Amino acid sequence: MGYVTAVPPSRSEAAGSARAGRLSLAVALLAGALGAAVALLATRQRWAEGTATVAGGAFPLTAKGSDVTGVPAALAVVGLAALVAVFAVRRAGRVVVAALLALTGAGTVAAALIGAFDGSALDEKAAEASGDTSASVEALSHTAWPFVAAAGGLLLLLAGLLALRYGRLWPAMSGRYERDGAPRPRREAPAVDPDRPEDLWKALDRGEDPTGA
Repeated sequence: MGYVTAVPPSRSEAAGSARAGRLSLAVALLAGALGAAVALLATRQRWAEGTATVAGGAFPLTAKGSDVTGVPAALAVVGLAALVAVFAVRRAGRVVVAALLALTGAGTVAAALIGAFDGSALDEKAAEASGDTSASVEALSHTAWPFVAAAGGLLLLLAGLLALRYGRLWPAMSGRYERDGAPRPRREAPAVDPDRPEDLWKALDRGEDPTGA
């Protein structure tokens, strides 16, 4: 009965994986950072406007994104933290953090789109301005900023999906130092037998001088 021998990946395949890892890393970092910044900026802008009838006249009202909903801003902060944390964990932990990053992006998109058509914040302001708890805003209109926040969420979602797909190819923070800050002892390089060509090649691959000169 024959045995199947695993064939190691060729150099071209390894180079292709390395390129994919570098490209996906750059895109994820840019998309994640930009998405969080855009979502945070958008929530500080005017999302809705209208008028309330006060003393027989029209009183203008406006509501910022943070007045409508605080979810996009909160998720953007969590997403930015998850983007950084991706490089602090390995294997299964990286998958979990990458999934969290993707979820923050999806949640930001959903909350922003819901807030784009929400007039409750202005209704509350209309009630305060008129002194009538049953008052509601009139001539309600919305700006494009909620959709800008949703675009930021899409960028966060993209970063999370890239981390899920290519995160295994990304580098991790160095684990050379212990928790107390003391450097871990370096492992001694194996002795090189000059009579064994495979030892010489391995030493050259490690950047060592096999001759000991």
